[in-house]
Amino acid sequence: MDIKRAVTIAGSAARGGAGIQADLKTFQEFDVFGTTAVTAIVARNPRTGQGVFPQSWDAIEAQLVTIEEDIGADAMKTGMLFTKEIIDHVAHWIQNSGIKNIVVDPVMIGKMGSALLEVDAMESMKEHLIPLATIITPNMPEASYLLNGMQLNSVEDLKEAAKKLKELGPEFVLVKGGRLEGPAVDVLYDGQKFYLLEAPRIDTIHTNGAGCSYSAAIAAGLAKGESVLDAVTEAKKFITAGIRHSLTFIAGVGPTYHAAYRKFDETAVTVTEVK
Repeated sequence: MDIKRAVTIAGSAARGGAGIQADLKTFQEFDVFGTTAVTAIVARNPRTGQGVFPQSWDAIEAQLVTIEEDIGADAMKTGMLFTKEIIDHVAHWIQNSGIKNIVVDPVMIGKMGSALLEVDAMESMKEHLIPLATIITPNMPEASYLLNGMQLNSVEDLKEAAKKLKELGPEFVLVKGGRLEGPAVDVLYDGQKFYLLEAPRIDTIHTNGAGCSYSAAIAAGLAKGESVLDAVTEAKKFITAGIRHSLTFIAGVGPTYHAAYRKFDETAVTVTEVK
């Protein structure tokens, strides 16, 4: 059986809604075989406090070499990399991997408040990793951090941020406007054209793993040979459905429901090309 393959290089989230757990669930929903290289273990709760446990590069490299030699990959996404050392090593590995479809989700802060990127790692991400990306997928705070505190308060601000982020070297930039008022609008930029992707805004706090799942869905689409615009559009439908039917458990921000896109055919996304 021929099936497309995608690898996620990211953290393991004990709560199951984000990180590699969200990525694997997303890959499965898109009929893509997923593999993982765990960069850190994340477990934060009131009893033991914030817990981020980075893995050594030796451990991460062993996972990547195993994937490369035994499985292969048609696309890759990066999520939580946490340290400068990990970012530098991962960027070097990507350069030598031959993988063409690279989705970089510049994960910095988790929904549960965990810091997921060390301060000195930002420049390495900008200098070494982002230039290798087919597409980067920052949310508004992440875009602001990458642009040294640029204020983002409107769709026009998202477009300007996308232009500035494109200068860092990725082929495409997707700036997610989840924190704006009104419809949920994201801006996709290819260096010449802007595309606004608009979906209904869902009034809920339960969006744990939304960014991870969105970027994983894009990676799955690229693995299957879709254009970037088509992959982003389907991913936007997927995550909108997941947020609309998000889950709640005992405590904390609940996760998106990854099966919602398959079970409920009710998501519309409008794509508009603008100047």
